[in-house]
Amino acid sequence: MERKRQLTIEERQTIITLKNGGLSYRETVKKVMVSVSPDNEEPFYVLNLDSLLKRHLRWITNLPRVKPFYAMKCNNTPAVVRMLMALGIGFDCASKAEIQHALSLGATPDKMVYAHTTKPLSHIRYACTHGVDVMTFDSEDELLKISLCHSQAKLILRIATDDSKSLVRLSTKFGARMASVGKLLEQAGELGLEVIGVSFHVGSGCTSSLAYKKAIADARLVFDMASLLGFQMKLLDIGGGFSAIGDFQDKFEEFSGVINEALDKFFPPDSGVEIIAEPGRYYVESAFTLAVNVMAKRVVANEVDEQNSTYKMIMYYITDGVYGSMSCITFLVDDIPYLSSPQAVDGSEPRYPSVIWGPTCDSIDKITENYWLPELHVGEWLLIDNMGAYSVSQVSDFNSFERARFYFSRSSPSPFLHFRFPCSLCSGCQFEPAGGLQLFWQETEILCVEMTGLSLSLCTY
Repeated sequence: MERKRQLTIEERQTIITLKNGGLSYRETVKKVMVSVSPDNEEPFYVLNLDSLLKRHLRWITNLPRVKPFYAMKCNNTPAVVRMLMALGIGFDCASKAEIQHALSLGATPDKMVYAHTTKPLSHIRYACTHGVDVMTFDSEDELLKISLCHSQAKLILRIATDDSKSLVRLSTKFGARMASVGKLLEQAGELGLEVIGVSFHVGSGCTSSLAYKKAIADARLVFDMASLLGFQMKLLDIGGGFSAIGDFQDKFEEFSGVINEALDKFFPPDSGVEIIAEPGRYYVESAFTLAVNVMAKRVVANEVDEQNSTYKMIMYYITDGVYGSMSCITFLVDDIPYLSSPQAVDGSEPRYPSVIWGPTCDSIDKITENYWLPELHVGEWLLIDNMGAYSVSQVSDFNSFERARFYFSRSSPSPFLHFRFPCSLCSGCQFEPAGGLQLFWQETEILCVEMTGLSLSLCTY
């Protein structure tokens, strides 16, 4: 028997639960498109819960010593945070609001790292009040602020890296140069602060595994220097920037091998050093597919190609854009989304060079151009894969267009993730909790994801 409860106001605004009866992920997306009202052209996401689990299994298989602390800034959708929390993953928070969000969803302070080296005083005080003790620094001024607001903090010194082989370079803004490390450690000691570790970030879209090897070697030098000054160093944070799609599909295993080798050399298992990382994109990038509606269309005058053949160029205007879910493409030139038309019959339809515009009145709102698509009509849908990273979390309200809604999908049959807090709504569950949050596997058609009292209840028992 199906059991339901009243949705919160937040859920009514942002979450629609889809009970897909064992459909594939793509079939789920198509089912949603068919089921929505003809008068509702608003964009929507379908979140593939299985994808999150598969990425985690890949992580613990390839980086068994590295504990992931998910980067909240990447995608803080409640369903994502709750599922990762159920998998035992910690959280990398960069602000008071992110700490509040994680705490409100049930995360505990001991599973958080305040991983921002430039923090407002009020945010440091909030972290102190709520028991978030582990935080990063890279300057003398940051040490002074922390000493005033959170003298019991456990500090991680962030060092700069060679991120010249990365698409997004971060060491131009964050991280202490190796030449300044000694002075920073001495000042921390003079202020009576506790430094427990080192962190770094090689940048997003890193194409050279050697960047990790060099950064880990540098971290070892800092550990040795800190130990001479009396600090008990016990934590290494190797940062984020991991990906496993596109050009990085096969690089994750390659990079993992280099990282593991460097860790075993400089921080062997018997060293007692805890290794963590801050993956964001890695976990969620492929878990979200965005469906957008073609709200307008304009055929440009025929063009002539090199063979003197005429063809038409088509401009499409869709219901999401760079002011919404696709803000990243404004600075990641290579991050053009993959678009597909679910209305295409067999792939033999003629294709035309197309320009895809977002819905706003700004000409900057361009998704891509010279993208070959079969001719679409107003009211049809486009699917954009791999839209989980830095999309939901960067949406603006420019022109007041609707934000994308959410649907959730699972595959069937398969080993499903069954996790819950003590269950009060679903008496069909056969597992008795041994206290707190639990994780179960079962070969069955049952999927129960229940977060009693934490806003989301999705039960397909």
